[in-house]
This record gives sequence, structure tokens and C-alpha cells, in this order.
Amino acid sequence: MALTSRAVVASAYGGPEVLRLVDVDPGDPGPGNVLVEVRAAGVNPTDWKGYAGLYGTNPANLPMRLGYEVSGVVSAVGPSVRWLSPGDEIIAWRVSGGYADRIVVSEQVTVRRPTNLDWPAAAGLLLAGATAVHTLSATGTRDGDVVLVHGGSGGVGRMVVQLAVLRGAQVIATASPRHHDDLRDLGATPVAYGDGLLERVHEAARHTGAVTVAIDAVGTDEALDASVAVVADRSRVATIAGFGRAGELGIKALGGGPGADPGTAVREAARAQLAELASDGTLDVRVARTYPLADVAEAHRDGIAGRSAGKLVLVP
Repeated sequence: MALTSRAVVASAYGGPEVLRLVDVDPGDPGPGNVLVEVRAAGVNPTDWKGYAGLYGTNPANLPMRLGYEVSGVVSAVGPSVRWLSPGDEIIAWRVSGGYADRIVVSEQVTVRRPTNLDWPAAAGLLLAGATAVHTLSATGTRDGDVVLVHGGSGGVGRMVVQLAVLRGAQVIATASPRHHDDLRDLGATPVAYGDGLLERVHEAARHTGAVTVAIDAVGTDEALDASVAVVADRSRVATIAGFGRAGELGIKALGGGPGADPGTAVREAARAQLAELASDGTLDVRVARTYPLADVAEAHRDGIAGRSAGKLVLVP
């Protein structure tokens, strides 16, 4: 009897109200592929941006499967699989349709789950971590830099902060005051966003030195304007969200947005490094909240509202 799986789809373009939980056939793993019993699936802005129509509204793409990263257990392997066996615990990214009970993925997109990461944390590691690596690589962040990170308490922002500190940089990170203690623990100087942001950044820079790199993970005009005001070299300013103004400002747009550099090779090469850093606790993955698959719309509403610090994760 064929296996069945529950999976989340967007039945139309719109808001979280278009999300549905349906039964699907995960299929058998073909050459180089493995079938994974999903234990957790990371929630990311790119998930809701897809069905919101930010990447186009082609009706042929509906119903749209969601989810790019999962953690889980290999339950079956296809021909030519070289490194994995049934029972192996893995993280996988980039996958297609990860919001599900079961999914077939390529062995090439997997790494072993670090034993000290529980399933939700493991599912929140790779997409945010690889995005952070890309931002630091694209801006040439190195020892001695002072990096301004907008959205420092979010999933990507926390990764940028930690990886920048590991590179020897000093970090100024924007966040709500309730997250400032966490950012201090990660080695950053926190500043509140909102009215007066630029003045607060200048004040923080009196202690760190002049800001040399800016990385925007929120995409607001406030973040973009502050970034170009404090960094003279616009090739060292990058955004993963403010695609609309990146060309106008002469800064780097990174990721999956219109005209952005996807950084595929850099991001894919980061998988093993991120797993290694997480395995010994050097890299901390904070899970803000978990949700069952049936509550996916609530998870997306929380993500869109930006109320959570850290990763949101679905647990089938």
C-alpha cells in the first residue's frame, strides 16, 4: 500500500488564509534520493512571500507546496545513495515541500543532525545560517570590521551576529529592547529601532569605531536609510529584504527576490560548516515557537507580524 503524507499547500495567492492541509503521495525515492520522515520544518519569510505573489502569480504554480528546510529520519533510500541509510538522522535544505509528514529529498542537500540540536532547532539551522554566511561573504566582512545588523533578533539576524563575531568583527544590532540581553550575550551592542535610530547607531559607534558594513534583514526604509548613512562603501551594504530600493541605493540585494544575487554556491557550501559550528555549541539556534502542521496559518501570521525572536518551526 502506498504511503500517504499530510502536506501544506497554498490553494491560491493571498494571505495565510489560503493555506490548506491536504493528503499527498510522497512517492518513492529515485536515484540519489531518500525518503525522510519529517520531525520538524523551518518556517521562513520566503515561504509566505511565494504565495503572497511577490515572486509572481502564475496560476500554473498552484496549488503551491511550501517549506525549504526540514529535519528528520531517513526511512528509505533510492538507488545510488552513497552516504545515508534508513535510520540516519539528518537536516535537509534546500528541499521542496518540506511542510509535510514525509518528503523525498536529494542526498546531496543533507547533513547529519548534530546530536546536541533537537529536531526544531536542527530544522531552523540551515536556511538562516546559509543566508547569514552569504551576507558576510558578499560584504567581505572580516576581522576588524564594525557591522551594523538590522533585525538582529530574528532567525537570520541572530546568525549574522554570531558569525560576524566569529570572524573577529564588532557588531551593532537593532532589535526591540526586550531582546537586547540576548544580543549582548551573543557579543553584540544592541540598539533599539524606531525614531532616532541613526543617532543611536552613531552613539554605539563611539565605542566600537566607525561602521564599515551594514546587513539588513528587515527591509524597512529606516534600516536602508540608516545603512547608507553610516557606511561609505555601498558595496559593503547588503539587504535580504529591501529589494525594491537596492538598485536605487546602489547596495547589494541577496537571496530570492527580484534582481537579487541568489549566492547558490556560497550558501550550499555553508551546510557542513554550519552543522559543525552547531554541533559543538559555537552557533546557537533559538527556536521562538513550534506549531503543529494544522496551525501553519497561525505560524505565518506570527512570522509576518515579526513578533518572535528566533525561528518559528512546524512540528508534524
